[in-house]
Amino acid sequence: MTKPPEKSKVVRKLRCAVYTRKSSEEGLEQEFNSLHAQREACEAFIASQRSEGWVLVRDQYDDGGISGGTLDRPSLRRLLEDIEDGLVDVVVVYKIDRLSRSLADFAKLVEVFDRNGVTFVSVTQSFNTTTSMGRLTLNILLSFAQFEREVTAERIRDKVAASRKKGMWMGGVPPYGYRVENRKLVVDEECAAHVRWIFARFLEIGSCTELAREVGTRGLRTPRGNRIDKKYIYRMLSNRAYIGEAVHKGDSYPGEHDAIIDPEIWERVHAILQESPRKRAARTRADTPALLKGLLFGPDGAAFSPTHTRKGDRLYRYYVSQTVLKHSAGSCPVGRVPAGEIEGAVIDQLRAVFRQPEIVAGTWKAARAHADDVTEADARAALQQLDPLWDELFPAEQARIVTLLVERVDIGTNGLNFRLRMDGLGGLAREMLSGSIGAAA
Repeated sequence: MTKPPEKSKVVRKLRCAVYTRKSSEEGLEQEFNSLHAQREACEAFIASQRSEGWVLVRDQYDDGGISGGTLDRPSLRRLLEDIEDGLVDVVVVYKIDRLSRSLADFAKLVEVFDRNGVTFVSVTQSFNTTTSMGRLTLNILLSFAQFEREVTAERIRDKVAASRKKGMWMGGVPPYGYRVENRKLVVDEECAAHVRWIFARFLEIGSCTELAREVGTRGLRTPRGNRIDKKYIYRMLSNRAYIGEAVHKGDSYPGEHDAIIDPEIWERVHAILQESPRKRAARTRADTPALLKGLLFGPDGAAFSPTHTRKGDRLYRYYVSQTVLKHSAGSCPVGRVPAGEIEGAVIDQLRAVFRQPEIVAGTWKAARAHADDVTEADARAALQQLDPLWDELFPAEQARIVTLLVERVDIGTNGLNFRLRMDGLGGLAREMLSGSIGAAA
């Protein structure tokens, strides 16, 4: 009697994905590089397991020039997506550190593998994650891989610190006023002149906000073409590279590069910076009174802001259009006007207005709304008293009176036009009659 034929063993098909990684981009342009060598070894291992049902998937998962210290890798993300979609049964790598050098990150990957029933295999470290011994071996190897990575990072940090202490430039964006040649900082004379002007100008005005406006008017930009704002200026004023020093973790050392700023100027600038910004702003406003602040507008409707410059001991004040400050010179037909001239013109017109009969009558009516005993002659006398008294008033009092009397001043290519506040004229007349204006002189 013949025996029945034995049933052939059914081998389950296991779809195998090869993952390769190289930390640096060096050598990737070669016809046969490290990624190819890893893939060749993994594919040979899969071929040796063909009797166990192992087959290679068509998709390739290669990350070149990416560190193993992060999971943010394009091909690794694509591999994990395919695992979640049930397209992979086995992940094959040349060494486990090709997949990750971080124990915490690898734990996340193993969790994904386990959740989807995927086995992880290392060709040169024969084990898989389906056994407890494989998991133990895996954790030990990963611990050493992470230790090696941390030691390497410490060596790099120590090297950078030692180089900085020697004053060497260690890369990054060079400070404004310098360029990099042969891995060293070299003074760019054209930009360095702007740096010297910024430091000298700050000594004159003591305000990063005002200085940023003037820098914008000059059209200066950062090396990347961005606008230079007050924060950028503050960083420039605090950058010790400009006095020829290299800084590492708060400590400064003599640098290999040449200084742009004289140490004496640096000390004077930082004596100002140590003051409270509010005190500096208050002193700036006191030194540069602006009678028409908030009242002057250009032909395009944009407001004019007060600004000033110094040359030696002399102060030059201006009003600049916000259009010019935001865009560039030439964007407004009346971009900048001398403060003394425009303020003098407004005061002259006010003095002329005080003598006009209709203005005297309007002032009298406005004053009578609050005091019945004020006569038209009283209003006329009050306005006439202001003319000779004006030059004796403090700047702050002059500014208060202008704000009280003037609603708006429009300046165009054809001259000035301003609107009065009649109620302000009435209030001014009452102050003059009571003698409070004279007391402020």
